[in-house]
Amino acid sequence: MNIEWQCTPFEKLTPHDLYAAMQIRQRVFIIEQTCIYMDADGSDQHAHHLFGWTSEGGPRRLIAYARLFPPGIKFEQASIGRVSTHPDARGTGAGKELMREAIECVENARWGTAIRIAAQMYLEAFYEGFGFTRVNDPYLEDDIWHVDMVRD
Repeated sequence: MNIEWQCTPFEKLTPHDLYAAMQIRQRVFIIEQTCIYMDADGSDQHAHHLFGWTSEGGPRRLIAYARLFPPGIKFEQASIGRVSTHPDARGTGAGKELMREAIECVENARWGTAIRIAAQMYLEAFYEGFGFTRVNDPYLEDDIWHVDMVRD
């Protein structure tokens, strides 16, 4: 799948970008996972937003997304969150491309070498494939088991 990547700080997002981000996040985290939570958590303004766009099969659409934070916002380390792949793009490698691109964007921002994530536990092995290691015991967040993981 041909993906065009865009990493943009909040203040440079277009209304179209922001709408697409909110749409994929709500589809994946609220609708699919039947998890009612406050997605507009007040952190978007402090993040860089990573978009994976494709035009394959029709008009340009968002198929992958993540939020990237400098150290001291979500965690002591830089962090990646709201990692989401559109259901239509699953099984294509888009999720792996998203994580590779997210790590590269954090590294290019020079936010330090350590990156922390709050991973849904069922994805622990996926994140281990990118060098992340669990650093705490599992915990419930929004009725979903999570573990924090760090990549040094």
